[in-house]
Amino acid sequence: MGEVSWPTPEELNAVRKSVSEMSGRGVEEVQIAISPYRICPLGAHIDHQGGAVLAMTIDKGILLGFVPSGDTQVVLRSGQFKGEVRFRVDETQHPRHSIGKKGEILADDSSKLQEECNWGNYARGALYALTSRGNKITQGIIGYICGSEGLDSSGLSSSAAVGIAYLLALESTNHLMVSPTENIEYDQYIENEYLGLRNGILDQSAILLSSQGCLTFMNCKTKEHKLVHPPKLPKTHKTESQKAYKILLAFSGLKHALTTSSGYNRRVAECQEAARIILNASGNNKLEPILSNVQPEDYEAHKSQLEPHLAKRAEHYFSESMRVIKGAEAWASGKLEDFGKLVSASGLSSISKYESGCEPLIQLYEIILRAPGVFGTRFSGAGFRGCCLAFVDADRADEAASFVREEYRKVQPKFASQINDKEVMICGAGDCARVI
Repeated sequence: MGEVSWPTPEELNAVRKSVSEMSGRGVEEVQIAISPYRICPLGAHIDHQGGAVLAMTIDKGILLGFVPSGDTQVVLRSGQFKGEVRFRVDETQHPRHSIGKKGEILADDSSKLQEECNWGNYARGALYALTSRGNKITQGIIGYICGSEGLDSSGLSSSAAVGIAYLLALESTNHLMVSPTENIEYDQYIENEYLGLRNGILDQSAILLSSQGCLTFMNCKTKEHKLVHPPKLPKTHKTESQKAYKILLAFSGLKHALTTSSGYNRRVAECQEAARIILNASGNNKLEPILSNVQPEDYEAHKSQLEPHLAKRAEHYFSESMRVIKGAEAWASGKLEDFGKLVSASGLSSISKYESGCEPLIQLYEIILRAPGVFGTRFSGAGFRGCCLAFVDADRADEAASFVREEYRKVQPKFASQINDKEVMICGAGDCARVI
């Protein structure tokens, strides 16, 4: 796939210049946290059940330029949002949300939350995660944060990318040595404890552990991970299965924040209920009620006890777990067509068994399936808004993008018109988050 093309020298210079103007420091003093967006080709909706997933980063994401503030002040500006965020690192941060018994989000003071610069919550959350776990933060940052130009980041885990960028900046400024696995936990504290989103650790893991051109295989229960490398073949030995690929991102134009959508948390609760019923029936009721604690043979023996909607959630979990294993094998063998078919099957199961998605997103998925050169496609992210990802033959990526753009405009002219000609983007594989 060649070298990662992001961030470009022009993008880095623009961020350095913005921080220099804010802080009065020289551009050479500005450090930059690079935090890529991630895609999850396989392992949809099973990370929160302790399942295994396959993920990778793309060559687009978040850039956070920063310098130490010299005191306890944090001052932040954004390329995407208005206003300036200011707070001190010696202020106590309190969680913004709590979660009700049915998985609904309870805002602590939603009216006050709306008045503040909401986009600063991830920076506050990073401070909360670090200090509540005993890290000493004495110095703030002056920072400028921006996402890749013209890219709607719905479904690419931009929230995790932002949280990780702030963690890396605060750690660097305060000379903290923190491992990637520790930062996975810290970012989960931001999302689970501070913001009230009941997601797993897939997003953070992909962003922090990825390596360019590889898939990151992550067991979300044990936290064990490994890189799945593509086969190393001599340049003279190009087989049909060794085609170069590009990653296509197609956006629906839907914008609904996950933390305000009950659909996501409700599905998590349904998976747990299915696990509880089968664990009880199989005499394993002392285990935590998550589907990764259910043995496949116990699932087969007792799945008839599940209500139809719970049976669908469990069926998605067990079939997706198999697709992850087969997908890792296909990737390691260079069999992109086989890998793509598994990705599309994952997409279909997300629609029919997990029942995520909505009409525009499902239409987009079906259009991409018909596009030239596409190996496979599915929703990206939680599938309650956002985009679809696809793996496409590199030689036909432009042709596929044009096809998807035209066909989606026919079925959803209103949503398509809101994206400003950026409905479809062609990306490459990315690398892990880092500070330069």
